[in-house]
Amino acid sequence: MKLSMNNLKKLSIAFVILPLLALVLLGPSPRATRAAADDFDAAATFKAKCAMCHGADASKKLDATKADDVLVETVLKGRDAAPIKMPSYEAKGMTADQAKALVAYVKSLKK
Repeated sequence: MKLSMNNLKKLSIAFVILPLLALVLLGPSPRATRAAADDFDAAATFKAKCAMCHGADASKKLDATKADDVLVETVLKGRDAAPIKMPSYEAKGMTADQAKALVAYVKSLKK
């Protein structure tokens, strides 16, 4: 079977456009991404990941008077300064929305 130059161009375009179209149509929807963030349990995460260092009531090694964005950044990026070290939870898959929910939960414990 011999392909003409015109048919070869059409075939090449199809090989580029079809996979891109599939990515757009089959990729994760914003609604699914929001649902994953909505399913985040800040209280359970705090108990499992944070309470061992910060205490069950967040009374240890935590300045809840800091701005939310500062605390979110600390949760996501971690802290490597002595004497207090904290791992990066962004590196462990935590999103910014989840970190915000966690900070809100911690601040609710301090009231």
